[in-house]
Amino acid sequence: MRTTLANQLAQLELGHLSVQRPPSETSCELPPDEAVEQTLQAVWSDLFTLFPDTALEEDAEEIGWGLVNLFHRAAAKRAAQIDRATDEIRCLLASADGSEVHASELENQVARAQAAEAAMLGLESLREVAASLYLNETGSSWRPAGGSRLSHSAKLTSAVVDGRAFLRARAESRRKAVMPEGTPVVFAAGRLSFPTDSEAKSFAGNVWDTLDRVRERVADLVLVHGGDSKGADRLAASWAEQRKVPQVAFSLERRLGQRAGFRRNEQFLSLNPRCVVAFAGSGVVERLVIQAKEQGVAVVDRRGPLGTNPRRAAREAAAA
Repeated sequence: MRTTLANQLAQLELGHLSVQRPPSETSCELPPDEAVEQTLQAVWSDLFTLFPDTALEEDAEEIGWGLVNLFHRAAAKRAAQIDRATDEIRCLLASADGSEVHASELENQVARAQAAEAAMLGLESLREVAASLYLNETGSSWRPAGGSRLSHSAKLTSAVVDGRAFLRARAESRRKAVMPEGTPVVFAAGRLSFPTDSEAKSFAGNVWDTLDRVRERVADLVLVHGGDSKGADRLAASWAEQRKVPQVAFSLERRLGQRAGFRRNEQFLSLNPRCVVAFAGSGVVERLVIQAKEQGVAVVDRRGPLGTNPRRAAREAAAA
């Protein structure tokens, strides 16, 4: 049975009204860059000194990946908040009636968007510092499990873009919204094994030296690769991370089965790359080299022993 007060409130028909908390005073200030770096370095150092010679040693890389991913996911949530606030602002601008209530709501939405943007940039900064620590710890460039790793701050130049998202944006003439303009250079190689550590280091050094030389000729280089976390792509991605070169990673479309590698070759060449940097690999890499030459795309051939020029290696072998 309703009370007298309840009956009176029901008669007022206040269903269209809602009680909201006043917007909080959210600061757009971010922690100092130096403090962020020092704090994360200390946390990382303390955490990873726990793992050697324990049952967790083999899990250290996965734990490190997850730590970077915490900041990545938080930044993505903030980006979604910005999108929602932006939609609200557009609606409010379209329905402007000049009232004080409307102006106040518009002001609040703009403040929310600004606060979310500041938080997103701060979280991306944390992610980039953590990704750098991950690179130093594992030798591998950090990539999200799916999608892209972008930085919206002009100070953060790293970018790892999902290949299919890149192609969609390119087709829709929105490439600038996805990543900075640049000249694509394709890196192709397979999973290789070496009998000694010295040979593995020699191969890795040749990969980095080759990419450095290519970058001297292509200053706005955008590295395009297959995103393999266990093959030579890992070396190329780490090079790009260290050199602050944007990356486009085309993972295999597993649903295509054996055709997946050849489909990726088609996607590589659809970008009209300046050149293809080819190291030893499977028949898929060999086919990419053939198709690149047929289309007039230059090939930097490093399919010789330990990532050397095969013609030079053959001449040296003949001379010996």
